[in-house]
Amino acid sequence: MNKVGIVACSNAQLLSYKADIDRLDKILRDMGLQPVYSEYIYEKEPYFSGIARDKAKALMELYKAEDIVAIFDISGGDMANEILPYLDYECIANTDKKFWGYSDLTTIINAIYAKTGKSSMLYQVKNLVWDKTRSQIGDFVEYANKILLSDDTDNKAPGNEPKDEIKKLSLLEFDYDFIQGETLKGIVIGGNIRCFLKLAGTEYMPDFTDKVLLLESLGGEVPQMITYLNQLQQMGAFSKISGIILGTFTTMKANNCKPDIIELVRRYAGDKLPIVKTEYIGHGSNSKAIAIGIAISLKSNEGDR
Repeated sequence: MNKVGIVACSNAQLLSYKADIDRLDKILRDMGLQPVYSEYIYEKEPYFSGIARDKAKALMELYKAEDIVAIFDISGGDMANEILPYLDYECIANTDKKFWGYSDLTTIINAIYAKTGKSSMLYQVKNLVWDKTRSQIGDFVEYANKILLSDDTDNKAPGNEPKDEIKKLSLLEFDYDFIQGETLKGIVIGGNIRCFLKLAGTEYMPDFTDKVLLLESLGGEVPQMITYLNQLQQMGAFSKISGIILGTFTTMKANNCKPDIIELVRRYAGDKLPIVKTEYIGHGSNSKAIAIGIAISLKSNEGDR
């Protein structure tokens, strides 16, 4: 049975979450994956499962363990960037295992790419226990069988171009619509817009040049999005990137905010950049996985599936 690491590098998990984590444990074991847990998962004091240095050390122990095939972060919140100075990026660069997480883990995912050139997966593995369980498990089993449980080291090896068969896995395929433009190409960076911008001005922010910028958000309405988009504009992001993927903006959609996120992004990014919109990347329980640090190529006639 191949082993997978389970960590919580952002806010500590509440004990009330244990039922979901136990269900996740069983689902992974039924797939043939044996979870190995960091000791810094559950809340020991408000917000904290441990100090940053200890959480980073626990994560690095999983990177160093030869029998761990992937690492899943099951947390979210606000505090993941506190571990960035304590990670061993040389060690991460020399391993082929991927880090998985979403939301606040956007900070770690993009730092890994910026510091090592290696890719990570923007995806919350607890999707397997939420309300889209059946479809999520089906997609994840396919991925696990072909990648995590496979002896094909070429498929596991990191790089800028995944093999064609990996591209076709259901977990990585998402429907999309072109808002402007007809093609979008480049290495994907970004994730949760609020958390991504925590990296501004640090060594952990990826270079924007010719990248596809993925943006999504759970909270925030128009004023918050204007703040974030202004910051990206003032950093020169929109003059450097090759295009934008807009995932879900949960609160804005729920509250029917006007102007909506598409109009706001057009105001700051202009009318020349290719922009794609999808309802399948973000905080929704139906979300697909997307690799940060790997090239993507989308065409307008292929998005409506």
